[in-house]
Amino acid sequence: MDIASHDMPLVRFRMRRQQTLVRAASLVGLALLWQIVALIANSDVLPGPLAVFYKLIVHTASGELPYHLAITLARVAVAFGLAMAIGTAVGIVMGRYQQLDLAFDGALVLGLNIPALVTIILCYVWFGLNDVAAVLAVALNKIPTVVVMVREGARAVDPKLLAVAQAYRVPRIVTLRQVFLPQLYPYLMGAARSGLALIWKIVLVVELLGRSNGVGFQLHLYYQFFDIGSILAYTLAFAGVVLLVEGLVMRPLEHRLTRWRT
Repeated sequence: MDIASHDMPLVRFRMRRQQTLVRAASLVGLALLWQIVALIANSDVLPGPLAVFYKLIVHTASGELPYHLAITLARVAVAFGLAMAIGTAVGIVMGRYQQLDLAFDGALVLGLNIPALVTIILCYVWFGLNDVAAVLAVALNKIPTVVVMVREGARAVDPKLLAVAQAYRVPRIVTLRQVFLPQLYPYLMGAARSGLALIWKIVLVVELLGRSNGVGFQLHLYYQFFDIGSILAYTLAFAGVVLLVEGLVMRPLEHRLTRWRT
């Protein structure tokens, strides 16, 4: 092992630490900017970070925030899993078979352009005001986006590598796992990232319109009371979870899946 390869783990660690510090500094900068704007505005409409943080502690200590946040995260997880599973399967099929791609392309374009609000309302009308309708509405809004990204990835798979695997009579499951999917991982991660970003937002709208719990329901409740501090407290808690998922799950997973490319 040469010196350069021996130092690579240390170099990667320093790069990750530097990136973490930069991201933390940007968040601190945003908090400072928020505090400055709140002081200038001097209004109940825009409470400062400390006031919002106090509300966050109060709602967390009462158990109210963890309860509603857990319900929202459960809906996000189920809808995300459904959207990724169905969208990935359909995207691979459409990317590999041109006739099926042509047959379903019109439906895909239609799905991409139907407003999320319409899908939510229809699901509630058809299936009732329940969690099944809520999760289904969120998944249906995300599936077309996953299909588009995975389809492009399936089209970009190198056919020569697949031909080599076929020539050497590599089992199909091994070809899928070691030849096909590794080339698809960047597209899958892109679909997962964009999917989470979209699903977070749609779940809140779904809860606001037709559920009696969850972060979206609480935001609507505090909006009626004009409690801006509580609205921002729930928003910060939700944003904190998003940042944790991104930092602890998405980035390490993407690094592991695409490590073969470096």
